[in-house]
Amino acid sequence: MDFRVIYGCGALAASTFLVGAVSPVLAQSPAKPNILFIVSDDTGYGDLGPYGGGVGRGMPTPNIDKLADEGMTFFSFYAQPSCTPGRAAMQTGRIPNRSGMTTVAFQGQGGGLPAAEWTLASVLKRGGYQTYFTGKWHLGEADYALPIAQGYDEMKYVGLYHLNAYTYADPTWFPDMDAETRALFQKVTKGSLSGKAGGEVKEDFKINGQYVDTPVIDGKAGVVGIPFFDGYVEKAAIEFLDAASKTPDQPFFINVNFMKVHQPNLPAPEFQHKSLSKSKYADSVVELDTRIGRIMDKLRETGMDRNTLVFYTTDNGAWQDVYPDAGYTPFRGTKGTVREGGNRVPAIAVWPGKIKPDVKNHDILGGLDLMATFASAGGVPLPANDREDKPIIFDSYDMTPVLTGSGPSPRKEWFYFTENELTPGAARVGNYKAVFNLRGDNGQATGGLAVDTNLGWKGAQSYVAIVPQVFDILQDPQERYDVFMNNYTEHTWTLVSISAAIKDLMKTYVEYPPRKLQSMGYDGPIELSKYQMLQSVREQLEKEGVHIAAPTGN
Repeated sequence: MDFRVIYGCGALAASTFLVGAVSPVLAQSPAKPNILFIVSDDTGYGDLGPYGGGVGRGMPTPNIDKLADEGMTFFSFYAQPSCTPGRAAMQTGRIPNRSGMTTVAFQGQGGGLPAAEWTLASVLKRGGYQTYFTGKWHLGEADYALPIAQGYDEMKYVGLYHLNAYTYADPTWFPDMDAETRALFQKVTKGSLSGKAGGEVKEDFKINGQYVDTPVIDGKAGVVGIPFFDGYVEKAAIEFLDAASKTPDQPFFINVNFMKVHQPNLPAPEFQHKSLSKSKYADSVVELDTRIGRIMDKLRETGMDRNTLVFYTTDNGAWQDVYPDAGYTPFRGTKGTVREGGNRVPAIAVWPGKIKPDVKNHDILGGLDLMATFASAGGVPLPANDREDKPIIFDSYDMTPVLTGSGPSPRKEWFYFTENELTPGAARVGNYKAVFNLRGDNGQATGGLAVDTNLGWKGAQSYVAIVPQVFDILQDPQERYDVFMNNYTEHTWTLVSISAAIKDLMKTYVEYPPRKLQSMGYDGPIELSKYQMLQSVREQLEKEGVHIAAPTGN
């Protein structure tokens, strides 16, 4: 079976590539693989055992360590710099500005992932997959944006927001909130949701920031505190795997999304002080690892692990603005910036018989590539049109050659975006990265050492003009030594390939315009001069794309 063209942006190559026939390894298997996709929240790159964390960071992760032993660990795997765009990119295989899912919305604002978008679930359903979602969604609260409207047959114990949102109406968390605003949040905040496609959505229980676990009160929906919510996500996943084991001929795709370790980190009682560090964050990492282990134990117990592709990752880089209730990154920057610390994340894949054990991979890959990879593994061509029958572009590369060891990664570049960027705030081609948006850089150079002064989101967006910062990411992963112009040589030539990649990306916006932003914050006044520039910019894009000069340094 041949796949349609999947679009990407190469450095000096054409901006499209053809996904070939299913590899011989996959073609020999008569049964489509099940897919278990586990996503954690705000997990630091350096927190987990396979990345130098674990016991050495005071938070043992034996179950995640076991995943790494059984499969492939990725060391240059990229997400987006915050929750909503990170999850949108993974679900759609498209950079977030294409879907309009670039930033986080407050509860009550409605909206969400546009109905026209394809998701991992809606694509895999075309291949006969049973689809299931549990845990954090964070892609909107409108009916059309819920998992069961986006290709999932069933959703169970779904949380629509980040964890802090569930504390807004709690007077013990925010005693300074006025009564009218508190009443508003109490009214619009939705708790845990469950339902099946085509049916009604039920609110299972409210969620708050207390140590309380009363899902039912007097026969009605009760309240479950943040410390207990991931236990329900684990329960839903295990129940699904039990049921799926009874229909072995039906391939499934299950997406499990834990709230841990987004702050506020309130570990379940049985995990309090169970880490070596005895901190809330470390205890929460231990909880996350244990719950992942229990799900994997169930998968192995049923025997379905032999034909299941398991993929684990997190939604964005570590959030250090909320230290000490936050993750560790050895890289510069933090969540909310285009630095490595905000974008490079842990990722592990296990696929018995396809992925060799204990493989370490350093290719440039990312959450965007899960769409093409899962579709390829399931033998499903990616659609040429969106769900409203309009042409669509994917920014997803098929990783199966990397997973099976049959070929190198087709991806040579990565584009970094913050909330409102159409052109990337940074771009990596090969081992060189150009940084145009210096957001958050009033902090120290290395995120792991600079919590108190690492501004992250709080840092003003500050764009360089012609001369960006350029870093050799292989030799200098912490982005500490700008080699654009230095005392031994200049690397101005790196902008030739980087500019070409950005130009190819910008051309795609003409044929495939980004959708309307689903949520916007205030990012400065709309100036009259900028308004008048809009038409000329549109005309330039339509005629010739964007010119980015490569300065000579002279």
